[in-house]
Amino acid sequence: QAHLVESGGGLVQAGGSLRLSCAASGRIRSNYAMGWFRQAPGKERVFVAAISPSADNTYYADSVEGRFTISRDNAKNTLYLQMNSLKPEDTAVYTCAAGGADSSRHYYTEEYEYDYWGQGTQVTVSS
Repeated sequence: QAHLVESGGGLVQAGGSLRLSCAASGRIRSNYAMGWFRQAPGKERVFVAAISPSADNTYYADSVEGRFTISRDNAKNTLYLQMNSLKPEDTAVYTCAAGGADSSRHYYTEEYEYDYWGQGTQVTVSS
């Protein structure tokens, strides 16, 4: 069994900040690559950010580069997404995911590379 539970979503004004958390349990441990995806109303789910098991490597979608920061605390088995300078177009359901990695330095950007998904947390940015 494996579970991912997101928290930290909410309503914020444009220019504001939020920090999302994703608590992992079960078989998901520090040897998993992890990532964040988001799905806006009426649109497909898209990649946001990814981090390697060791946290040495991170990667961001162009749309969030420089505003969002992904991090993880392997001792707490928790993934984070710090979101700054939020824009109305960041409004979406944010979902965390975990995928078994063959290297502590690998990260994934495609949905099919992930094995486990959370339920998602709503982020709404008002203009």
